[in-house]
Amino acid sequence: MIVITGAYGFIGSCMIQLLNELGIENIIAVDDFNRPEKATNLEHKKFDQKIDREEFVDYLNQNGNEISAIYHLGARTDTAEFDYEIFEKLNIQYTKDIWNACVKFQIPLLYASSAATYGDGELGFDDAHNIVDDLKPLNPYGESKNVVDQWILKQTEFPPFWAGVKFFNVYGPNESHKERMASVIFHTFRQIKKTGAMKLFQSHRPDFGDGEQSRDFVYVKDVVKMCHFLIDKQPQNGLYNIGTGKARSFKDLASNTFTAQGLEPDISFIPTPEDIRDKYQYFTEANMSKLEQAGYDLSSTHSLEDGIKDYVQNYLMKDVKW
Repeated sequence: MIVITGAYGFIGSCMIQLLNELGIENIIAVDDFNRPEKATNLEHKKFDQKIDREEFVDYLNQNGNEISAIYHLGARTDTAEFDYEIFEKLNIQYTKDIWNACVKFQIPLLYASSAATYGDGELGFDDAHNIVDDLKPLNPYGESKNVVDQWILKQTEFPPFWAGVKFFNVYGPNESHKERMASVIFHTFRQIKKTGAMKLFQSHRPDFGDGEQSRDFVYVKDVVKMCHFLIDKQPQNGLYNIGTGKARSFKDLASNTFTAQGLEPDISFIPTPEDIRDKYQYFTEANMSKLEQAGYDLSSTHSLEDGIKDYVQNYLMKDVKW
């Protein structure tokens, strides 16, 4: 049996879809299933059973011999949440508990870290282990992910394979429930539908023009393929960036969302909210060399244009999930 935590959510539900398309259905879906707005993410997907996240660690410790791999993708991901106790419980301790069970039962483990661990990028965006202790995340979410990475790198007992995957800016189908934390593509599509235009955040730094803030935007279909590659091939244990290796601007992102609908871009700018202004990443770009050296063909990754076109035309415009 394969376990996917966060199965009701964005990346988790897409992970199930990919596995189903590969003919894999012996899946245990783990999440808080009391969120009706997420229910459509699992429609038409094939898996054996659901287990509530509050009950899963006990289940795992009793049935670990039946588990062949765990994709631990569930987490509290709100970068605007500043109650660290929430992250302590849902991101840090929960991952430690799963790790310990994977060591005990020798279960291969992939867990979600984040590019938020890199903070403002002063140390770059390399998934090297020797910089982890020096990273300075900009918010409690990023800090919680870095704490887990630090803890795991200090362990002396391990699962037979483990990978901590540092997701960069993921976009794509099945993200509508994320509301404020959904991708700019999703918000652009909604704003175009409502007003015919899009408002992006102004730059509050002299070295970036308005809308030129740039991130490594990666399509969720590529994200889950990279995750499956790691569990399937089990290369060297460690942290792995999950991105494209190419930063693109928010202006590019919004413009392509208009273009995918056959529309001319109409973009203006508003001040970045003060509650996130000093915690805002202006540039991220994954160094993807480690995953490539492990054998992953990065040339198969969607370009920003192709990813947005697929997302907008085949999912957002049709109001369907993947």
